[in-house]
Amino acid sequence: MIIVANRISVKPEYAEAFEQRFRERAGLVDGMEGFVKFQILRPTAEGDPYIVQTYWETHENFTAWTESDEFKQGHGRSGSLPQEAFLGRPKLEIHEIMDVSESVSE
Repeated sequence: MIIVANRISVKPEYAEAFEQRFRERAGLVDGMEGFVKFQILRPTAEGDPYIVQTYWETHENFTAWTESDEFKQGHGRSGSLPQEAFLGRPKLEIHEIMDVSESVSE
């Protein structure tokens, strides 16, 4: 399994609009083959980026998503923020899950 993390730095005055865009997201990724989960992480420290994470069964599944019509639709929606809302370019990272430990509750 892989996790794709997109680190996006947003100017504070655009934070609410950015979050609203994700609350109203098209959700087209949810039905893609190999898609597992979507998360968006809000920064708790000023200056830190938002992190948009998607979990995929395989790297090939993620690549198929980025080449799909659904991807183009979802990323080309109206309501996108202007370029000046962002502090630099997003940084995409892809990681393979190597190990997992979870709490055991009784």
